[in-house]
Amino acid sequence: MDIRAFQDLIEAIYYERDSGRGLEGTHMWFCEEVGELTRALRRGQQDELMGEFADVFAWLSTLASMSGIDLNEAVNAKYGRGCPRCEATPCSCA
Repeated sequence: MDIRAFQDLIEAIYYERDSGRGLEGTHMWFCEEVGELTRALRRGQQDELMGEFADVFAWLSTLASMSGIDLNEAVNAKYGRGCPRCEATPCSCA
């Protein structure tokens, strides 16, 4: 699944509920998920990481949708040519 398809899926599943909560409330949920990912990384909980990364990406997708941002376009615009600063892959910035 590509980024746009994932964002569309998350919109179909959660957009109405998340929009009702508002941007601030949804951002708080996003931060909570980032905290759960942080804990799993710190504790070396490999079995938890896949789900936590997916949750963070889902909440990020919701925030982007609520803000009118297409994540696929945003990622390609910023990173489509490599490093946003030097445009090299891998980055060659000093």
